[in-house]
Amino acid sequence: MAFMVAVTGAHASDLPAPLQADDFIAFDDRQAQIGQLLFFDPILSGNRNISCATCHHPDHGSADGLPLGIGEGGSGIGPRRTAGEGEDRIRKRIPRNAPALWNLGAKEVDVLFHDGRVSVSDIYGNGFNTPAQEWLPDGLNSLLAVQALFPMTSQFEMAGNPKENEVAGAVHDRIDNVWPIIAKRVRVIPEYAELFMAAFDDVDSPFDIDITHVVNAIAAFEGTEFQSFDSPFDAYLSGDSAALTARQHAGMELFYGKAGCSSCHSGSLLTDHGFHALALPHFGPGRTRQWDSIVRDVGHMAVSDRIDDAYRFRTPALRNVALTAPYGHNGAYRTLEAMVRHHLDPRAGFDGWTPQEVDLPDVPWLSQADFISMQDERERGRLASRIDITPVELTDAEIAEIIAFLHALTGTQSLKGRLGRPDNVPSGLEID
Repeated sequence: MAFMVAVTGAHASDLPAPLQADDFIAFDDRQAQIGQLLFFDPILSGNRNISCATCHHPDHGSADGLPLGIGEGGSGIGPRRTAGEGEDRIRKRIPRNAPALWNLGAKEVDVLFHDGRVSVSDIYGNGFNTPAQEWLPDGLNSLLAVQALFPMTSQFEMAGNPKENEVAGAVHDRIDNVWPIIAKRVRVIPEYAELFMAAFDDVDSPFDIDITHVVNAIAAFEGTEFQSFDSPFDAYLSGDSAALTARQHAGMELFYGKAGCSSCHSGSLLTDHGFHALALPHFGPGRTRQWDSIVRDVGHMAVSDRIDDAYRFRTPALRNVALTAPYGHNGAYRTLEAMVRHHLDPRAGFDGWTPQEVDLPDVPWLSQADFISMQDERERGRLASRIDITPVELTDAEIAEIIAFLHALTGTQSLKGRLGRPDNVPSGLEID
């Protein structure tokens, strides 16, 4: 087979098969074109001031370049995004790092979000396990469509604060009350209505457009726009033995050998889709559950309710990882090198981490609480006790080789996308 290329350290059998177009869900191109517009359109947010693209922008590797995001009420994109002013300013940082969107349309992806709160499951009889439980709408075409529903319902991401708009008010009644409001906003815009009627067989009039059509279109865009499997590593897997430099090749051998990276970052997507505890330092507002009396983020345990899942977070896929700094579920490390070093000895990384490691945007009215969680010695002890990685010793030169290999995972033509950023959107609102 083409991917069984000659290697000296890593066995060819350890390497994944090349990722191919057939590994992805086939989406309708016309629906993807609608999804492109919706992805960049602030009409989906409560106050019409933030879009999906704000925190998942193509200019920032499909993320936002921030450790913890600045959601509804902020201004601008990427590391220069500010926290707003006056009554409209943000009230809370987003508690986790905005994940990149690369290759989430692959057929093997069955769980999303850092904590896995959206997954393929029949626990509620609708095919998915989500925060909406049995109130999830019918007809969703993919896990990508499912995940697109939830930022719209989040107060600090897209919905806005209570009493500011009807969306923010509706979510405090029941989560599914938000989606008909958003769908109506879209279908009353003539250009959107015409596009949906042309692209969906079950839409004969604007009145037929519901939230399922909206998120299915967004999924079609995300699932095609952010496909990326044309990196030097992909070329190497396909049989081009010269695609990697000597340092990248050495880093690959370490990745699949001595360093043990592939024990979690395995398969064609370089992820096992599992959850692992790395003892990343905790800061910011935390993603607390309703019964938590302290600032913390227990990761997958909040979904599974199993103590064994405490502080475990989803293994990210690694293609284009060099473009998506900062790293970790909360963006604790600004560089790949710092993140690699933490993996090699998580406890030492946890104990030695200081707030100087992270570039939090200045938000004076929140800054006093940003690192208050680090004063909670009991929580720090619990977090540090949950580590799923055995320390590995590598030289500085070997670490540099691994980083060189991680850069070999960066795509080429795929980074330009297929549809890109539109010049304008049907709502007429300003786009990022």
